Amino acid sequence: MGELQYAGFWIRVWAAIIDTVLLLAISWPILVAIYGPQYLTGASWFYGIWDVLFSYILPAIAVIVFWIYKSATPGKMATKLTIVDAKTGQRPSTGQFIGRYFGYYVSIIPLCLGLIWVGFDSRKQGWHDKLAGTVVIRRPSSEPVAFEHRAER
Repeated sequence: MGELQYAGFWIRVWAAIIDTVLLLAISWPILVAIYGPQYLTGASWFYGIWDVLFSYILPAIAVIVFWIYKSATPGKMATKLTIVDAKTGQRPSTGQFIGRYFGYYVSIIPLCLGLIWVGFDSRKQGWHDKLAGTVVIRRPSSEPVAFEHRAER
C-alpha cells in the first residue's frame, strides 16, 4: 500500500463540487416547493426563514456530522480524502471540526484567499485547516490491480 499524501488544491475543489451538487439537489427542490420557481430566478438574497434553514443551518449541521462520523463529506469520501489532526494524524476532536467549519468563513472573506492558500502551502492547509489544526490527506488505493492472466502480445 502506498504512503499517505496531503490532498492538493484541485482534488479538494473536485470534492467541494461534489458536495455542492449534492446539497443543491436536496435543498433546491424543497425551497422551490416552498417559495415557487422565482426562488431560482429571483434577485433576492433572502427569501425567509426556510431559506436560511435549508441554505445555511442544515448544510452546516450535515457537514459537521459527516466530519464527526466519517472524517469526510461525501465529496471527500468519493475522492478518498480524509480530515485528520495535523499533529497526530488521528481523528480530530468535535471542537476541531466545528472550528474548522467556522474557519471557512475566515478563509472565504478575503477574496477566498484562505482557500486558495491550499495550492501554495507545503502541507496543503487552508486557513481553516491551520485554525483548526487539521490536514486533509489522500489515501491511495488500498489494493493494487492484479490480473489473473496476462495477455500475450
